[in-house]
Amino acid sequence: MAAERLVVIGGDAAGMSAASQARRLKGPEELEIVAFERSGFTSYSACGIPYWVGGDVPERDDLIARTPEEHQERGIDLRMRTEVTELDVAGRRVRSRDLASGAEEWTSYDKLVIATGARPVRPALPGIESPGVHGVHTIDDGRALLDSLAAAGRRRAVVVGGGYIGIEMAEALLGRGFEVTLLTRGAQPMHSLDPDMGDRLTGAMERSGIRVVTGAEVTEVLTGDSGRVRAVAAGSTEYAADVVVLGLGVTPGTDLARAAGLPLGASGGLLTDTSMRVRGHADIWAGGDCVEVLDLVSGRHRFIALGTHANKHGQIIGSNVAGGYGTFPGVVGTAVTKVCETEVARTGLTERQANEEGLQYVTATVESTNTAGYYPGAALMTVKMLAERRTGRLLGVQIVGGAGAAKRIDVAAVALTARMTVEQMTALDLAYAPPFSPVWDPVLVAARKAVSKVRAAG
Repeated sequence: MAAERLVVIGGDAAGMSAASQARRLKGPEELEIVAFERSGFTSYSACGIPYWVGGDVPERDDLIARTPEEHQERGIDLRMRTEVTELDVAGRRVRSRDLASGAEEWTSYDKLVIATGARPVRPALPGIESPGVHGVHTIDDGRALLDSLAAAGRRRAVVVGGGYIGIEMAEALLGRGFEVTLLTRGAQPMHSLDPDMGDRLTGAMERSGIRVVTGAEVTEVLTGDSGRVRAVAAGSTEYAADVVVLGLGVTPGTDLARAAGLPLGASGGLLTDTSMRVRGHADIWAGGDCVEVLDLVSGRHRFIALGTHANKHGQIIGSNVAGGYGTFPGVVGTAVTKVCETEVARTGLTERQANEEGLQYVTATVESTNTAGYYPGAALMTVKMLAERRTGRLLGVQIVGGAGAAKRIDVAAVALTARMTVEQMTALDLAYAPPFSPVWDPVLVAARKAVSKVRAAG
């Protein structure tokens, strides 16, 4: 009996996790695996690129978990710098193009995994393709940016976008000795925070030496006589720049899927069932940044691009492709980042999202320290908690503070997943010792205050 053929489109977290897991469960005599990757790298941490650019991660190769050669040695026919250009669902085949030679061919499949990731938002603004303007999405992007930083005549940088990548790149450029201006069209950086928590982040960034300009709608990238970027225009104001970094977010990379007629959600991400199988297609799976996931708090499907989800998707897909069983129940929207000495974390719903869902809620905000207040080096943190008004069910938590603040969000993520109330949270047996926490952990203090708010609201 001939081996089945699994074709994987995409060689990063979800795609190669799926291929590797399938190979663990089935040998080449049972399952042939062909994978296509259009870049020169596989299985790397895109989330680590800002820290490589900033110098915290010394070498590019530190970001690579497994090389193409390592995948190939394990019996995966991995075709690098080869782009899939067409998906023929009815014919159960994909068309690919070798980016070096231009040669094209069709490859048939019995089972297909779509792991095409996300594509960075790059608006069609005048001058945006000029030398010195960089996105930071791939390892090649990171290398190009480092080369550009070295070539910059002066050390002025503008970051466009105030999301996770934007603030991480602002920190990286500051660490490289650049004068940094961050432009965001919103009223604050990090629209995934409520305005009161976003204001705390803005203040921390400015104290670190990053100029934050809100309400700045970029209209043009201006160049000098050499053609290289010299400034960014936002309305009538120009911000001098020797280097520009774009951090405007990403959208699902689903052009192939859309052209093939596969089901997409409101954000353009592929829709799957809990086994990560594309809806209505028994032999097609999808995972990573090209899919939408179920938000366990709101009950809606959302587009959330995170490597943690992608690796889990890949493991589940690989098991199911090889005849095993696995499911991905959903997420609660947990994310952390940092800018200089300030850590930022969030999970669940913000006030805006709760309002969109028609939920009635109370909020509780507390200020505390990461350790016992008397312990040397105690740093301040602010914890904000949302709870449903009638039931007291936890809806969301946001944290902004010093060292040790961000990972406290994991307690809230577990509580959200378990659908705990804030009153139940107050009895959690969390670890305590003066170097790690006050007697009452800040998350529990916020929960106690939220309980009082729920009771007061009737």
